[in-house]
Amino acid sequence: MTSESKKLGAAKAPLGFAQHDHSTCMSDALTAADARCAADGLRFTPVRRKVLEILLQDHRALGAYTILDKLREDGFGSQPPIAYRALDFLVANGLAHKIERLNAFIACAHTNHSHTPAFMICRLCDAVAEALSSTARGALRDAARTTGFRIEQTVIEAEGICPSCLNKADA
Repeated sequence: MTSESKKLGAAKAPLGFAQHDHSTCMSDALTAADARCAADGLRFTPVRRKVLEILLQDHRALGAYTILDKLREDGFGSQPPIAYRALDFLVANGLAHKIERLNAFIACAHTNHSHTPAFMICRLCDAVAEALSSTARGALRDAARTTGFRIEQTVIEAEGICPSCLNKADA
């Protein structure tokens, strides 16, 4: 194992790269989504809930057509608007994010508060981890202010190699 992969393993890894109880992770996320929708007066329909469940199954970004295939298997229909409307709802309400680099979607790992997501995308296995990036947000806001630019949305995407793939390479 390299010193770099030891450091990554020793540091608290963002959700997606960290070992955790995934069934509890999914259950907690769905409970939080239910509560948030109820508190905000949003309709968390069965298809929206199912799309969130699909996104929560793995910490990987999924394309809309992969989601649509899974919806079809579960009897929710096969028309693309079904998946896209549910994804639009989840993204608009902070329950999911779109990963532009992959043209795919992932469940939000930090639904309890407003944040600027930073995504680490493994170029080998496509695992995605979401971390909070308040420092980067502040630096971008400062840069925008000096140029007169108004930022409407900040999403940070970084590509590299996840701890699991680093460990495999070291073996």
